[in-house]
Amino acid sequence: QVQLVESGGGLVQPGGSLRLSCAASGSIRSINAMDWYRQAPGKERELVATITSSGSTDYADSVKGRFTISRDNARNTVYLQMNSLKAEDTAVYYCSATQLVGTILLRYWGQGTQVTVSS
Repeated sequence: QVQLVESGGGLVQPGGSLRLSCAASGSIRSINAMDWYRQAPGKERELVATITSSGSTDYADSVKGRFTISRDNARNTVYLQMNSLKAEDTAVYYCSATQLVGTILLRYWGQGTQVTVSS
């Protein structure tokens, strides 16, 4: 089992910045990748950013150049730095981790943190 706890959400004005954190604990060995997803009201959950165990990153087109995903292996923590925030970035942001156990790929989720971009 892997436990994920997000923090750092809040209310920010358009153009502002926030940094989300996701602390992983439990059986964290063999975590393949960690991701940030988001879900806005009335919309499906979407993948925002991914970082693999080797440090490779990928982003949704809508956040490229504005968001940066990073990880601190010593603290078992993944971050999402969000700059130049827009109203359409408003959503609940979820941290996720995938772990290969034998031939089975497991996915774990955090509880989510609300990000609201509004003036």
